[in-house]
Amino acid sequence: MSGDAQKLTRVESGIKGLDRVLHGGFIKGGLYIIEGVPGTGKTIFGNQFCFNQAKAGEQVLYVTLIAETVGRMLLNIRNLSFYEDAAIGVGIVYLSGFSELKNGGLTGLLHLLRREVASRRASILVIDGFAAAADFAHSREEMKVFVQQLQTQADAVDCTVLLLTNPSEQTPSSEETMVDGIINLTSSLYDWRPSRELYVRKFRGSSYLLGVHSFQIADDGLTVYPRREALSSSVGIDNGELQRVPTGIARLDQMLGGGIPSHSITMVVGPSGTGKTTFGMQFLAESSAQEPGLLFGFYETPARIRTKANAVATRLTRALDAGDAQILWIPPSDQLIDGLADRMLEAVQERNVRRLVIDGLGGFKKAVRSRPIEPFFSALTHQLRAHKVTIVCTAEVPEIIGPTMTAPLRGLSDVTENHILLRFVEVGASLYRLLSILKVRDSDFDSALRLFSITSNGIDIAENSESAESILSSFSSHARRADPVRIAQEPGR
Repeated sequence: MSGDAQKLTRVESGIKGLDRVLHGGFIKGGLYIIEGVPGTGKTIFGNQFCFNQAKAGEQVLYVTLIAETVGRMLLNIRNLSFYEDAAIGVGIVYLSGFSELKNGGLTGLLHLLRREVASRRASILVIDGFAAAADFAHSREEMKVFVQQLQTQADAVDCTVLLLTNPSEQTPSSEETMVDGIINLTSSLYDWRPSRELYVRKFRGSSYLLGVHSFQIADDGLTVYPRREALSSSVGIDNGELQRVPTGIARLDQMLGGGIPSHSITMVVGPSGTGKTTFGMQFLAESSAQEPGLLFGFYETPARIRTKANAVATRLTRALDAGDAQILWIPPSDQLIDGLADRMLEAVQERNVRRLVIDGLGGFKKAVRSRPIEPFFSALTHQLRAHKVTIVCTAEVPEIIGPTMTAPLRGLSDVTENHILLRFVEVGASLYRLLSILKVRDSDFDSALRLFSITSNGIDIAENSESAESILSSFSSHARRADPVRIAQEPGR
C-alpha cells in the first residue's frame, strides 16, 4: 500500500470477524453501502455498529427511512447483548427521516442530515432503508448529485456513513458507482440448512479479504467468520525438521520408525467399530504439561470419551484429570465450517496444544455448504502446523467388511501426510481387525498387515504379519468356495 493509504484512520466496527475481513475496519469519513434483501441482517448490522461506536465514546446518528417506527425497531433488537438502554439519546440518537423525504424529497432529506450531524457533532451516521431515497429521485442524475453532496458533507466533518439498502434493480446503481465501499449480505438455504454469507464487493483505499465469508446472527448480534483459505497466506510454516512423536502404541511406533513425524497430519481410516477413536485416545494419552493435548470431536460427548478412556486408555483419564489433555465437543448441528476452525484454533492457542485429535472429519464435511472442503482443510492444517501441532484425524468409511473401501472425503489425501487403515476381515463365524500403514511423510515404514485387538490397555498389535497372513489366506479360501454358489444363482447361468 502507498504511504497515503497507511495514514487513513480506521473505524472499527466491533463486529467480531468483520474488522479482520476489512483489514482494520471502515475508513473514517467514508461512505459505505450495506446491501441485502429483507431478512439478511442489515438493521442488526447497523445497530450493532452504532452501539459499539457509542460504547467507544463516539456520537452516533441513526436515521430511518422505513415504515417501521423507531420504537418497534428498538423493541426487536432489545434482547441482543450489544443493546444498552443507557446509550439511547446519549451516545445514539434515533430519528425518522421519512416525513422530510416525503415532503421535501432528496433536498429535504439532505438538509435534515446536514443539520442533525452538525448539531449533534455526530461522527457516525447510519441511514436505514436508503432504497426509499431512490424512490423519490426524479432521475439517476439527481440521485448521483444527492450521494455526492452527502459524501462531501461526510468527508468535511469526518463522519463515517453507512447506507443500509436493498439490492438495486439497476446494475450498477447510481450510488454504487460513487460510494467508498459495498458489503453484500445474503441469506439462503443449502440442503435444508441456513446459510448466511458476507461479500465485500468494493472497498476503496485498502485491501481486504477476498471471497465469500460466512456469518451468523445470534444473541450477541452478527459474528463474521473470515474464510479460512483467505487467512492462510499470512501464517508462517514450520521449519521442516523431521522429529518423531510417539503414538502411545509401542508396536505401531516401531512400524513407523519411531513414531509419527512431528507437525504432520495422520488420517486414521476405517469403518465404524474398528478402533479409530481408541487410536486417537491413546495418542492423546501421551499428552503432558510440555505437550498439551486436545480432542476435538463431534459425535461422542466428553462423558462418553471418559467412559471409554476408563475402559481402554486409563492414562488418558489421568491426563484429563491433570489438565494435560482436554476435550472440546461440538454437536454436529448447523455449524459453520469457519466457525469450527476458529474454535479449534482458539483452543490450540489458549493452551499451546501440541497433540490434536480431530475425531470424525465427517463433522467438518457436514458443516460445509456449497464450497469444497479441500482448500479449507489445507488452510486449517497449514495454520495448525505453524503452531507446531501434530494432528491425528479419524475418518469413517461406509463399508464394514469387504475387499474395497470408499475413500472418505475425497481430495484430502494430498493434505494428510500419513495414512493408517483399520479394517475388519470375516473368516467363517469370526471377525478380525487388521491394521496397515499406507503412507508416511518422508520416511520408511513397515507396510505389512498386522492383526490387532482392543484390550483394557488399548490397541494391541501383533508382533509380526504371520497371523494376518494366516487370516487372509483363510479369507481367500472361503471367498473361492463361495464363488461357485454365487455364480450358480445368477440368472441365465
